[in-house]
Amino acid sequence: MDNELQKKYDLPTATALVVGIVIGSGVFFKAEKILTATGGSLPLGILAWVIGGLIMIVCAYMFSILAARYAHVNGLVDYAEALVGRRYAYCMGWFTTFLYFPAMTSVLAWVSARYLGVLCGFDITGGSVMVIACLFLVGSYALNALSPVLAGRFQVATTVIKLIPLLLMGVVGTSVGLANGTTLENFTAVGTTVAGGSGHALFTAVAATAFAYEGWIIATSINAELRDARHNLPIALIAGTSIAALTYILYYIGLSGSISTAQIMAGGEASVQLAFERLFGRAAGVGLFVLVVASCLGTLNGLMLAATRGLYAVAARGCGPRPEVFRSIDPHTNMPANAAVVGVLLCAAWLTYFYGANLTESWFGPFGFDSSELPIITLYALYIPMFLNVMRREKELCAFHRYVMPALSIACCIFFCAAAVVSHGKAVLWYLIVFAVIMAAAIPFYRPEKETG
Repeated sequence: MDNELQKKYDLPTATALVVGIVIGSGVFFKAEKILTATGGSLPLGILAWVIGGLIMIVCAYMFSILAARYAHVNGLVDYAEALVGRRYAYCMGWFTTFLYFPAMTSVLAWVSARYLGVLCGFDITGGSVMVIACLFLVGSYALNALSPVLAGRFQVATTVIKLIPLLLMGVVGTSVGLANGTTLENFTAVGTTVAGGSGHALFTAVAATAFAYEGWIIATSINAELRDARHNLPIALIAGTSIAALTYILYYIGLSGSISTAQIMAGGEASVQLAFERLFGRAAGVGLFVLVVASCLGTLNGLMLAATRGLYAVAARGCGPRPEVFRSIDPHTNMPANAAVVGVLLCAAWLTYFYGANLTESWFGPFGFDSSELPIITLYALYIPMFLNVMRREKELCAFHRYVMPALSIACCIFFCAAAVVSHGKAVLWYLIVFAVIMAAAIPFYRPEKETG
């Protein structure tokens, strides 16, 4: 059996993957949280979006430098191995396989179901929405596992679709809001007092943007399947993250021109639908909100693409449980079928956790942390040793790429970590205990030398 992944994706698909994973549920899901965190202060909320966007672009630029130098099976794990070492790469692969990818994918399955539930009038934490979330999870897995090329085309299509409501809200909402004074009123309105002051509010809001902006790194998971990866992946990372940041900021300003910040905070998950209906009428507003659901499904598809390849990236290096089983490629679909099954099962487990920890009275006591944000912040913390080693080892790079960009990227990562501690408080400690247990489980399966065959 051929154990090599074929080069089946091109630059448009890679760029669409970056844009499609980043742009999607986060801007809708976290918009009201950011406003609530800032007490309804629109300028402070926009500042949070700007800071989060700059952190994403800076780190993506750093990884674009690495993408031009290293290409193998899974971009992020490749970079960790080249810069820090094989053991660190194994830890990175284990973390993304068993925590990061499935936790993110499960949240996206629920968020996609959440907005369909809003359209149907379902309770967003009720059984109907959870059933839909499970169906979305299985459907996305089937699409990626059975027809990866079709999944790539779906990614491109949903990327185009999801830009429609965002750009319409950004352009029309801003124009209407400037004309009728709603935007100015929201900008000048004094926000309610928040606990801890404006500094605490800003940190909390920036931590929330981590989920909205995350996903760009997942594009590196198709490194081995991307044509001319050394040239195309850096372009996709920079272009995709820049498009995403600008689109989010424009959308957020446009949203402030459609309804008041007080209505957004009070409306919760239904506020997005209300904003579209205010601008475009009920029928058109519902139609555009359907595109919002499609947008979320596109993000879910991109995350599932990575989740189904996570264990393969570990097994391809001869590590993990039964590497000879999980590095095998199905000859008909050119997919790591065994690894993909484990990936979707992990997603299902994390969806169960997300429900029990965040959508109902906690099943897990103090261990009920926010799995939509803390795993992302952890990933930024894991970038730091890699960036330090760029400064130490990459002697062929120019001074700007070897010292300035890594130092700036490290500062961005530290800022995100600090924001998480301020925002989540003691929950960070309980999360770190779970993180430590998951990482400890990796120890028996590490093999110092690569297996052959």
